[in-house]
Amino acid sequence: MNGRISAWPGAPTVTRRLAAPALAVLSAACGGAGGDALTVGAWGGAYTRACKIAYHEPFTAETGIVIRDAQYNGGLAEVRAQVDVGRIHWDVVPMEIADAVRGCDEGLLEPLDPAMWAPGADGTPPEEDFFPGTLTECGVGAEFYATVIVYNRENIPGPKPSTMQDFFDLEAFPGRRGMRRKPMGNMEFALMADGVPPAEVYQVLDTPEGIERAFRKLDTIKDQIVWWEAGAQPPQLLADGEVTMTTAYNGRVFNAQVLEDQPFEIIWDGQLLDFGQMVIVAGTPNLEAALEFLAFATTPRSMARVSANISYSPTRYSGLPLVGTHAEAGIDMLPHMPTYPENLERALRNDWEWWVNHTDEMNERFSSWLAR
Repeated sequence: MNGRISAWPGAPTVTRRLAAPALAVLSAACGGAGGDALTVGAWGGAYTRACKIAYHEPFTAETGIVIRDAQYNGGLAEVRAQVDVGRIHWDVVPMEIADAVRGCDEGLLEPLDPAMWAPGADGTPPEEDFFPGTLTECGVGAEFYATVIVYNRENIPGPKPSTMQDFFDLEAFPGRRGMRRKPMGNMEFALMADGVPPAEVYQVLDTPEGIERAFRKLDTIKDQIVWWEAGAQPPQLLADGEVTMTTAYNGRVFNAQVLEDQPFEIIWDGQLLDFGQMVIVAGTPNLEAALEFLAFATTPRSMARVSANISYSPTRYSGLPLVGTHAEAGIDMLPHMPTYPENLERALRNDWEWWVNHTDEMNERFSSWLAR
């Protein structure tokens, strides 16, 4: 992870126009709005804690603008409901990239000008400092993260699992499995466990036969799955012994390992590498303050402060050299990042454009499969 890591060269190229925001310049926002408040969506748990330390609290100290959290578990339903009735309660939301692009296409999010972001730590223009694909019409890249397989080593006697195939092997590793109650990630994991190389997963998934193949593989463990929805749940399921293995966000697992001394082990084989974006809800009356907040939160320094508290990687090239040790434990953070070279050996980079085009169809198929 020195300089230009090889974490994202295979990412989809941004094809959507990068537009100017409703307010043309950020300079009007940068005067501060002391005493005001912003409501920011929060994934909760260790991630929200890291964000508070990295940029919520420093932003408030610098501007006087108070940050309030609103629990958010993904998707567009809550944002859509606010925009449809014209009563905006959230200002800024951290979103998965596919949701951010779909929300932009629906007019639910404010367009953003990429030139408004701070230059890189080395003076590089922002459009060149962000990794390719992490800036879109309505979103700015926040961090790289991964969905991984994790197990509690104290609950698995003998040989330990090490591959995606092991997650689906109930004979060799009996016990319940935790999975997020969404098709994204689960479909990809099923195909890799069924022998599809990471580089071919979306090619296979792009066919009716591939979709059926993924569901057939999920069928083999369906009656042993415990479904989770919030990122804080998988570590708790493991700690309580409710599951033998679970999918989880790598940063949540890292914090359980380091801060709670949990005997958890990450399987990096087949990790689904992704990045999150920060967006602004369309029609917010606090647009200027929200723009100011995004500009502050997406500086290389703010991203590195996130990486000092949870193992998520900056989406800016100049942020990587700023990543050092954990703020509390003092351990080197680089080997724990999803973009660390050894962790990338069999990684699958999420094809968010595929999911933008197929989310509704796959959600419907997945709901029908769950109901069977």
